[in-house]
Amino acid sequence: MEQLKRDKAILVGVQKQLDHHFDYEMEELENLAAAIDIETAGIVTQNLERIHAGTYVGTGKVEEIRLLFEAMEADLVIFNDELSPSQIRNLEAALECEVMDRTMLILAIFSRRAKTREAKLQVDLAQLQYMLPRLVGLRASLSRQGGGTGGGFKNRGAGETKLELDRRKIEDQISRIKRELETVKSQRDTQRKRRQKQGLPVVSLVGYTNAGKSTIMNQIMQVAGKEQKQVFEKDMLFATLETSVRQVKLEDQKQFLLTDTVGFVSKLPTHLVKAFRSTLEEARDADLLLHVVDVSNEEYRYMMDITNKTLDQIGVEDVPTLYVFNKSDKADRDYPVYQDDQLWIAAKEGAGIPELIDQIKDRVFQDYQTLMLRIPFEQGEIVDYLNTHANVLETEYDDQGTLMTVELSAKDAARLSSYLH
Repeated sequence: MEQLKRDKAILVGVQKQLDHHFDYEMEELENLAAAIDIETAGIVTQNLERIHAGTYVGTGKVEEIRLLFEAMEADLVIFNDELSPSQIRNLEAALECEVMDRTMLILAIFSRRAKTREAKLQVDLAQLQYMLPRLVGLRASLSRQGGGTGGGFKNRGAGETKLELDRRKIEDQISRIKRELETVKSQRDTQRKRRQKQGLPVVSLVGYTNAGKSTIMNQIMQVAGKEQKQVFEKDMLFATLETSVRQVKLEDQKQFLLTDTVGFVSKLPTHLVKAFRSTLEEARDADLLLHVVDVSNEEYRYMMDITNKTLDQIGVEDVPTLYVFNKSDKADRDYPVYQDDQLWIAAKEGAGIPELIDQIKDRVFQDYQTLMLRIPFEQGEIVDYLNTHANVLETEYDDQGTLMTVELSAKDAARLSSYLH
């Protein structure tokens, strides 16, 4: 079977003064390109006090990019920042090739990864909002992007924006998608309220993309004996976009909901954050955040900052947080180790998962009480309920009924207070 030719790109970045994370951002740009099968054919960088208003880089660099593009027989040029409409237009004219910025690249990845109706609508909305002010500058790119890998705007309804689409049509599409998303959001809110009625605590996994959130979720589900409820995991950026919600029931009958949302990345497009806002807000209603960090990456503190800033953007604040430093096995760190709201683990091999579950229990089941109850024999349904929903420490019998020493939630304790022995 003939292998499809991968698109090749020249990557371009500007290092501004005091930008200590530039090298990592360029490495990340290369990984983002690889996530949609674009091969890096060359890298061009420039140190500037500020980005050039007309062409992003200086005019001399534009010529250097053009020559490298021709020499490497590349297909497109990808820039490390979001380009303005005039920059796109000027660079397209000067380079005579397809130009893509970091935002377009991330949108293309999200477009390819989106599986559910909600995720597809969210990506389409972000793409259209990005494109609206750039219609003129993008025309040359769009005409070239028919079936290639580079653009990501292909055969996707709203995602495939043809040359003849004018501003009014795009605005109409944006309004329609927003209405559809409002319907989806109301369904999500209904589901959330239904979950809240259950009274189960919510634990939310957050963190940088590819930090290991899905792996941790799967390991916890395995401990809970629910391997069939596993979520997709893969060592790549943005492997999952959908919010996964799983009900976890532990051996001692304690139950909580575990949620996992899309990962973050530096310079995550504003339109994308806004479009995915309702999905990301799952974390806002959590009782506990598990902030998962890839501690094997030298830039892990920068990744933590990006995650915290994105959480602030969507209004996630004052939620108790446990920092889970994953991939400790690759970072030459001792694990599993817990200290000051920080836990070092290696989720892939399952090391530290029991300790993680213990820390979750300590935090979200603080209201649990240990009581001795006497349940009359004729009310066997209460005994059945406690055996299923409470941690039964001891069971005895006397002539009046079943004596049970149980650990149970404050809500259940109040409801069954008349049976206190």
